[in-house]
Amino acid sequence: MSVQSSTSGSLLIHSARLVERGEIVENAWVRIENGRVVAHGTGTDWTPADEVVDAVAAAGEGALLTPGLIDIHGHGGAGASFDDGVDAIRTARALHREHGTTRAVVSLVTASLDDLARNVALVADLMRTDGDILGSHLEGPFLDPAHHGAHEPTLLRAPAAHDVARLLEAGRGTVRQVTIAPELPGGFDAIRQIVEAGAAAAVGHTSADADVAVAAFEAGASILTHAFNAMPGIHHRAPGPVLAAAADHRVVLEAIADDVHLDPRVIKLLFDAAPGRVALITDAMAAAGSADGHYDLGAVSVTVADGIARADDTGSIAGSTLTQDIALQRAVSAGVSLSAAVQALTETPARAIGRDAEIGDLRPGRVGDAVLWDAELRVVRVWVGDLLFG
Repeated sequence: MSVQSSTSGSLLIHSARLVERGEIVENAWVRIENGRVVAHGTGTDWTPADEVVDAVAAAGEGALLTPGLIDIHGHGGAGASFDDGVDAIRTARALHREHGTTRAVVSLVTASLDDLARNVALVADLMRTDGDILGSHLEGPFLDPAHHGAHEPTLLRAPAAHDVARLLEAGRGTVRQVTIAPELPGGFDAIRQIVEAGAAAAVGHTSADADVAVAAFEAGASILTHAFNAMPGIHHRAPGPVLAAAADHRVVLEAIADDVHLDPRVIKLLFDAAPGRVALITDAMAAAGSADGHYDLGAVSVTVADGIARADDTGSIAGSTLTQDIALQRAVSAGVSLSAAVQALTETPARAIGRDAEIGDLRPGRVGDAVLWDAELRVVRVWVGDLLFG
């Protein structure tokens, strides 16, 4: 498996099953020039390029071509945490690129306001050189202490307007998503403030019931952070935020398909309840692609055993060790159609953060991010277009 840049020259990939936008096109080809898709079609109606890749020769019968995968919620990998600076971010991103994730939002766990402001500013600076980074996601500190999960509860706080403004301003327009418990004092005003600043407000780490969740979505929240996890579940007399999100066509539901955070049958349920509105995320922490052992997730000490991360003090699940290629495999194994699962890793997350005009599919004009897979859904080659790595 290799990761290549398609920033210069021309690339032609042919004889693939193209999976994008909820459809599968047989015997397809895609042409990328100078990092952008310029044409696609079917059959042999293509012209040579600087590099020509026969998908079947490279990946075998049943070879698949998809857009590059997009992770809007992950915390690290390869032993490195996104909270630990430029080198750590680049180390973790290199690991996830090898598994098909060509673009990602850098998720930051709860920390002091000073640390969070410094980190979102660092991400904004890094985006000037590292084009695979889409911005930052503040998963905290505006979370419900009763659903703190792997976040340090002493650092949680209600979303005062000046604190929200400080973090958004530190990101200089690059904060893509802020997770918030809407029931906290000032929660609905904060949602409106986040949305007015151009970021997506996400309901998560919350005690919200269905009515509060509906009010949050009416205020402008448009994402449900890792559905079912760190929030009330579904009860026949208390439907909770998951059903409220599934019923609202404006809302994207994040899901962690690692067979730990969610049972496979629940993954299938989410896709059935909210077709075209599930974003498969990793929520990966530093141990993704690395060994079991002890790690730090922000201010929380974590132990990973058998690939499952848990906070040492509470035993709560503390992120995942997932990569998005495995998420695709497990979603399909759960009964989700291949086209729907790919859409949940490409088009839907791009739309959730307002980047679907550039990434998430392989139509002409889009960035030339592509992944070639074999018939067993294993990554064979990865191309990233229109970017430089620092």
